[in-house]
Amino acid sequence: MVTQTSLVDPAMQNKLLAALPDDERERVIRDLTRVFLPLGEILYEPGARGRQVYFPTSALVSLSYVMADGASVEAAVIGNDGVAGIALFLADASTPYRAVVRSAGWAYSLAGPQLKQELALGGAMLQLLLNYTQALIAQIMQTAACNRHHSIDQQLCRWLLLRLDRMGADELSMTQEAIAEMVGVPPASVVEALGQLRTAGMLHDRDGHVTVVDRAGLEARACECYGVVKQESERLFHRAASSVKAAPADLSLVAS
Repeated sequence: MVTQTSLVDPAMQNKLLAALPDDERERVIRDLTRVFLPLGEILYEPGARGRQVYFPTSALVSLSYVMADGASVEAAVIGNDGVAGIALFLADASTPYRAVVRSAGWAYSLAGPQLKQELALGGAMLQLLLNYTQALIAQIMQTAACNRHHSIDQQLCRWLLLRLDRMGADELSMTQEAIAEMVGVPPASVVEALGQLRTAGMLHDRDGHVTVVDRAGLEARACECYGVVKQESERLFHRAASSVKAAPADLSLVAS
C-alpha cells in the first residue's frame, strides 16, 4: 500500500466525509491519511481485527464470504458512497468476510483510536456511519436474494450498475474471469451475458475493460434489486445527513 501524506480535500470525493458539517470535517481531516489501494490488496481477512477504516474515493472494495474450500462470492461492494471496516466501530472489531480491492484507486484511512474518539462525541459522523451500516446490510441481503432468484443477465446488470454508482464513471477495468468469480457464476455464463448486452448496444467490452454506453437501457434490463439497494442507500444517507443536529445516537452500539 502506497501512502501519501498530502491531502486533497476529501469533501467532494467520499460522500460520507462530504456530508459532515464543516467543523467535524475539518477535525476529521487532520487524522486522515490518503492511501493508494492496489488491485487485489486484501484489507481484512475473516476473523481478523481491523486497525483502521477506509473511505474510498476512486477505489472499489469488495466484501466476499469465503467458503471452507476456498471459494468465495461477493456480498457487497463499497466505493465513494461509504466506508470499509464497519466492524471496527460496532460491537466486535473482527470481521466475518474478506475485503479485497477490486478496482485500484485512492482512499482515506482513519486509525481505530481516532475513529472511536470522534464517534464518542456523538456527532454527525456516528449517525452517518450507523445509517451507512444499515444500507450495507440491505445491499448484502438484496444480493443474496438476487443470486437466488434472478437470471445471470439480471445479476450482471445489477452488479455493473452498483459499481458505476460507486465510482462515478462509465468504465470498469475487470476481466471476465474476475467478474464471474465475484458474481459467483461460471465464466462462460458471464461471456454469454456480456455478449447479449453488447449485442443490445448497452456496453462495449474488450481487453478487460467494460464501458457502459446505454445506462438507461442497463437499468431497464436489471432486476428490481438494483433499484431497492439504490433507494435504500439514498434514503438512509439523506436521513442521516439531515439529522446532524438531532440528539446523539445510541453510543452503546459503538465498540469501546
